[in-house]
Amino acid sequence: MLTFHELYERHARDVYRFAYWICGDPDEAEDITSETFVRAWTAQAPIRTETVKAYLFAIARNLYLQQRRRLKRETQLDALAPDPAPTAEQLVEDRLALTEAQAGIQALPETDRAALIMHALYDMPYDEIARALSLSVVAAKVKVHRARLKLAQARLKKETRENGHKP
Repeated sequence: MLTFHELYERHARDVYRFAYWICGDPDEAEDITSETFVRAWTAQAPIRTETVKAYLFAIARNLYLQQRRRLKRETQLDALAPDPAPTAEQLVEDRLALTEAQAGIQALPETDRAALIMHALYDMPYDEIARALSLSVVAAKVKVHRARLKLAQARLKKETRENGHKP
């Protein structure tokens, strides 16, 4: 029975050459060679000396094929792909938009503001809004509608001013 050291000394060059010829890359051939001997050493079944080289070549070839299958599943990342994280400018724009929206909502009369928040943020039905604000259902619908219109008009005025047009 061969020791691991003897096995390695006798067959490492042949396994490396075999791996190099099948993959064409010296670094990959070294990796395949070392992994081949690790697998041979940790194998459960004993190695028969008359088939050691074929056994080692089979391991090396299987490692090479596994690497090729793994590489087929991998793809190169596009260096020009945009970063999904928001940019500093986008964060500032979002913060400004939120501040403007909050200011617009705060400018609404309190009942209109409460009705809009209950409906838009909390998805409350109009009959519950009406009960909470001591209004009729029709009045609750009107309050939400008018609040949305006022916010839309304020936004339109702002966009018009930003685009250089007179309101």
